[in-house]
Amino acid sequence: MARTAEVVRETKETQIRVWIDLDGTGASTISTGIGFYDHMLESFARHGGFDLKIETKGDLHIDMHHTVEDTGIVLGQAINKALDGFKGIRRFGHAYIPMDETLTRCAIDLSNRAYLIWKVEFKRPKVGEMDTELFKEFHHAFAMNCGACIHLETLYGDNTHHVAESGFKALARALRQAVEFDPKTGGLAPSTKGVL
Repeated sequence: MARTAEVVRETKETQIRVWIDLDGTGASTISTGIGFYDHMLESFARHGGFDLKIETKGDLHIDMHHTVEDTGIVLGQAINKALDGFKGIRRFGHAYIPMDETLTRCAIDLSNRAYLIWKVEFKRPKVGEMDTELFKEFHHAFAMNCGACIHLETLYGDNTHHVAESGFKALARALRQAVEFDPKTGGLAPSTKGVL
């Protein structure tokens, strides 16, 4: 059964198309107009093992906020759609990602109860041209629209690039584990409620 989805969203601020295959090979084509953000999303696809296409045109003449947040919204919606009611998956996942002096941890529950715990600090306001405060906006938008409870924490780290990238990689690896098929579910949603 193919676990793919495509979501298109158009507003006065952004026009976004996201296509994802949860059971891909990590191949991606990303274009948001923000170089560092593209790099993070490519890393997310590679380490999640997701085939991913993202085309975002946003109002970058204003700033990067709408582009980053709205892409997180649509990516979360696409994954939620591809999961088709969270049936037959492991549901929980976690990862520790070291990157030189940085160590980041992510735990995720695909529960359809969206939540974000964000314990990440940046020592610089920008990485490349991207405002570091936007990383929280991405993760929050993603969690709310994916239906994921995400706890993301950088345990220690100094380099701003490493802190940001280890977070995307940790999210990807935790999500990769959570979306895996679990034969013990019998194809049902892994919940005592019977649905998620």
